[in-house]
Amino acid sequence: LFSFTCIVPLVWLLYSTMKTNPQFEADVIALPKSFYLGNYEYVFTKTPILTYLWNTLRNTLISMVGILFFGFVNGYFLSRFKFRGRNFLYGCYVCALFIPIHALLVPTYLLFSLARLNDQWYSTILPMIATQLTTTIFLISSYVKTIPTELEEAAAIDGSSFSRTMFNIILPIVTPSLVTAGIIAFFHCWNEFSYSLVLISKPQLFTISLSLTHFKGENRIDYPKMMTAMVIAMMPALLSYIVFSRQIINGLVAGALKG
Repeated sequence: LFSFTCIVPLVWLLYSTMKTNPQFEADVIALPKSFYLGNYEYVFTKTPILTYLWNTLRNTLISMVGILFFGFVNGYFLSRFKFRGRNFLYGCYVCALFIPIHALLVPTYLLFSLARLNDQWYSTILPMIATQLTTTIFLISSYVKTIPTELEEAAAIDGSSFSRTMFNIILPIVTPSLVTAGIIAFFHCWNEFSYSLVLISKPQLFTISLSLTHFKGENRIDYPKMMTAMVIAMMPALLSYIVFSRQIINGLVAGALKG
């Protein structure tokens, strides 16, 4: 029953893209009377959706690299070393989980405006890395704790440097957790909307989620065309989840079940 409630809206969204706007307004639930592809033609020819897709893909890939790199380094240090300020740093990461993103929009906008970092192609990359970093750190640190320290001690005896041990020995071992963190980060960054809405006002820098506002007029909304853009926007994330869903689950429970 729960799966049914999740699938029905998706099916309704897909077949609604085959309707004209009058057909949709006449009956929002009814099936389309014909196989109409005019909405897809309009979105691809009359709107710069490929530019929006490129902006989203670029920001997502750069953010994922930053999230995985800094998440791995932070998670490794927090799980392996005792140093002054460790508990405070860990507490800051825990607190970040309880702060809603909307509470940070105004201070982020003010900070970026003073630093003149808004309305740049990289404006949303730093906030996306910061907001998703905590989840990645917890995934990595919990997994690293299950790895025996004797492995690193043996590498040190063999003459391996600290950086080589961390990146050539530990990094391949935590790959399942990194893959899971990367997939979660991909969903978060691809669907990001709030920071894009606040920090970006130039249409040529819009992401795919922000571009959906183009289909809202002053007096009416062209829902079939908006739904068509929504289908195009969600398709990469949906396909990624279908392909990597088993990996997401395995990576989330790997740290808990290992050993």
